[in-house]
Amino acid sequence: MLYIISTPIGNLKDITLRAIETLKSVDLIAAEDTRHTQILLDAYQIKKPLTSFFEHNQIKKADHLINLLKEGKNIALVSDAGTPGISDPGYHLIRLAQENSIPMTVIPGVSACISALTASGLPAHRFVFEGFLPPKSGARRNKLAVLKQEKGTFIFYESPHRLLKTLKDMQEVLDDPTIVVARELTKKFEEVRKDKASLLIEHFSQHPPKGEFVLLGNSTQM
Repeated sequence: MLYIISTPIGNLKDITLRAIETLKSVDLIAAEDTRHTQILLDAYQIKKPLTSFFEHNQIKKADHLINLLKEGKNIALVSDAGTPGISDPGYHLIRLAQENSIPMTVIPGVSACISALTASGLPAHRFVFEGFLPPKSGARRNKLAVLKQEKGTFIFYESPHRLLKTLKDMQEVLDDPTIVVARELTKKFEEVRKDKASLLIEHFSQHPPKGEFVLLGNSTQM
């Protein structure tokens, strides 16, 4: 069995009892970053072998994990934070397991995009998760121009070193829209700001962005 297990996005207490029980029972844990996952395992006295499964080894490692599953091993798939398969390489192993008729189950839990949407105060009856916008400004601006024509709430992940550039592109392409910026969700310095892109640019120019960011906007407010 392949167990797809959601893990905390910050606060280590945000893990389900079922997830803890399953992590204790499997033969192997496939983790995006074994050092990061080891912190979680240590917190709950879980002693299980770890193997790395990340973007640059996913093709070769997925075949190895599938072979282990065929041999009868139970494997847990976890990401660094949140739900496997969402903006991480987990989907490749999940798809391969489906193709090989390997039984799977999902142990749900926290997800940064859903947590941010809940805290944003934006309409949630229709939303689109876009993951990370393109790293280059030209492609990013083109993507934003396309999304401007769509309806609903849009959710993006962004890194701290690109935050200001992305906000500036949003300001120009979307005519200074109202944006929600959520960072460090569930952690000590959690912050959710809702303001015009221009004012957010001003704020984060004075307070250098740190941590993991989720950006949200609604087309009716753009």
